[in-house]
Amino acid sequence: MSASSPLRTVPTVVKLGGSCLDDLDGTWWDDLARHGQDRPLVLVHGWSKPLRRLDARYREPSAILRDRYGNQSRWTTPEVIDDIKAVSAVLAEDVLARLESRGITAERLLGSDGLVSAAEGERWWWREKRLVELENLVGPITGVDPAPLKNLQPGHAYLVTPLARNAAGQEVNTDADRAAAAIAGATGTSDLVLVTDVGHLLIDDRPVRRISAADAAAFRDQGAKGGMRKKLRAAGEALEGGVERVVIGSAAVTELLDGSTGTLITRSEGGEA
Repeated sequence: MSASSPLRTVPTVVKLGGSCLDDLDGTWWDDLARHGQDRPLVLVHGWSKPLRRLDARYREPSAILRDRYGNQSRWTTPEVIDDIKAVSAVLAEDVLARLESRGITAERLLGSDGLVSAAEGERWWWREKRLVELENLVGPITGVDPAPLKNLQPGHAYLVTPLARNAAGQEVNTDADRAAAAIAGATGTSDLVLVTDVGHLLIDDRPVRRISAADAAAFRDQGAKGGMRKKLRAAGEALEGGVERVVIGSAAVTELLDGSTGTLITRSEGGEA
């Protein structure tokens, strides 16, 4: 591949689950840095575990809302946005240091700084068995403008905090998996890697090595729960946005990409394997 090849500016997009960051050891970061010498990296991080550590109120059931359609969301106020930024800044300092010590230059970018846009969020939520109107600073992603990713080149990484900005100019919380999917589609990448704390998608307690987008969507709507349901939704959105493959797992990025572990989701039919 020549130095002028446009493929050298197409990133690998990796979503780092907030619940698994503590478990990624030095060899995992070594592997990511080797991959990053050949391809630009865009890392989108979660923050759920650091936020729960920050304050006990984030561990309480009342911190999570359910809307009239059954979707769950963290109840997000301006104070919660501030806390997300605070824990994300600490997390970013650690991640950027790990990358830079391995020869990858890196910078942090807030999704709300022109990268990710969002629609107005749902206003009706269940509270104490009643639907009530609440101000909740959460919004579904409507678009990604890749212009802020000005330095997509091998040897450089962006770490994105998954906040967005809505049409009213408000900074809002949004789902990190779906933000990673939207960024992957907008940057023209072929690969989206969702790094989590489970090795595979499980169906009937059996690990799935490969599954089509259609079969993954069917399982998402019928059997998947919690975080995996969101990951499967994000995978479907990424594939619809032009990404060629999505892989979910807990291993090194190169192992997930070469198919030796994890669950691969593609647009093509072919069923489970």
